[in-house]
Amino acid sequence: MSRIIKGEELLCPIKYFMDLIGGKWKVSILCVLSDGKPHRYGNIRKRLGNVTNTMLAKSLQELEIKGIINRVQYNEIPPRVEYSLTDKGDSLIPIVVDMAKWTVENNSSDGVKVQCKTCREIV
Repeated sequence: MSRIIKGEELLCPIKYFMDLIGGKWKVSILCVLSDGKPHRYGNIRKRLGNVTNTMLAKSLQELEIKGIINRVQYNEIPPRVEYSLTDKGDSLIPIVVDMAKWTVENNSSDGVKVQCKTCREIV
């Protein structure tokens, strides 16, 4: 497997990918933003359910730093901020869809029911 050079460290591409979108909320954020529309912070939080403000803000910031999402702040009162996928983020959606399909097709032996309001919309 090829490796990616980050400074002096060599990273496995899969490990780098998992670091990029890993974590409890990042893939769910991608699912919310996958409809191609800009979303406000409150809407994303509502769609995700029980995410804390701290975790949502941190996850959004990490995705923005990595170039996965855009953050647009409007100079209005009250302030308005919208999030959307970048082209790089949009290119992840087929991967997320494939992961969701794989899970639906292969979870029966675990005895676990899987269904997500957000993912169901893109599968």
